[in-house]
Amino acid sequence: MENLVIIGSGPAGWTAAIYAARANLKPLLVTGQQPGGLLTTTTIVENYPGFPQGIDGNDLMVALQEQAKRFGTNVQYMSVVDSVDFSSRPFKITVDGDVIEAKSVIISVGAGHRHLGVPGEHELENKGVTYCATCDGALPIFRNKPLVVVGGGDSACEEATYLTNFASEVYLVHRRDSLRASQIMADRTLANPKIKPIWNAAVEEVLGQGEGKVTGVRLKDTVTGETRNLDCAGVFIAIGHIPNTALFKGQIDLDEAGYVQLKNGSRTNVEGVFAAGDCADSVYRQAITAAGMGCAAAIDAERFLHS
Repeated sequence: MENLVIIGSGPAGWTAAIYAARANLKPLLVTGQQPGGLLTTTTIVENYPGFPQGIDGNDLMVALQEQAKRFGTNVQYMSVVDSVDFSSRPFKITVDGDVIEAKSVIISVGAGHRHLGVPGEHELENKGVTYCATCDGALPIFRNKPLVVVGGGDSACEEATYLTNFASEVYLVHRRDSLRASQIMADRTLANPKIKPIWNAAVEEVLGQGEGKVTGVRLKDTVTGETRNLDCAGVFIAIGHIPNTALFKGQIDLDEAGYVQLKNGSRTNVEGVFAAGDCADSVYRQAITAAGMGCAAAIDAERFLHS
């Protein structure tokens, strides 16, 4: 019987583990297949407090992990939760086929990149199709080549601006006729001479499967329906995230987009089950806010167990 099982190992999960372990709860953390979460795919994190020169995303997650272990967190590395049963107590969590019983649970499974779902996207992933400009933008295959960024929000604008450091030109493809980004970000993006917006356009196919690398995209005009090909060496997809919460459907309340619905802090509709991080945050989605939510979830879990 575990006092607390933490599902997920991003900033929220590791921070929850640190606080719970220091409270002598002896938490068990199940990392999932990507220990550290999406932040491990980021090179330099410049907006996490305490690191004036920035810190490598993977290094930050390793540091949090070591801190959690120092205080007594039990970690199941590369283990995957197959199913959960929150209908009765103790809660039952099936991990790699084995059932674990728990008095309380913190869900911190994060979110994944939203995909276009078009032909060529999956086949050419890591061959010119990517979801992280800061991770891959400086690769030789993209240098001094035309690149495509898909999206119209702040993330897409940030990706496009970053890529101007390496690309010959950056095409910002958006299905509407104006950006959804904040005004200051939109103004800065559109003022960059290397960024060329393509309005009212949707990617129908990523081209280049025969060559084994991205050679272009097929675009469809969302107004006229006309299609055309656009040559490029890379496609950077920045159309948002999907919370990794399918596992919990029917067990706890989720909103229409799949985010965990919280009340009174980190509490879900099931007493003793808490959530933190990007799986419950559709607004901020930052490492520091995820860490703060993890802290809150651990404190709420501790108070629940003591009561």
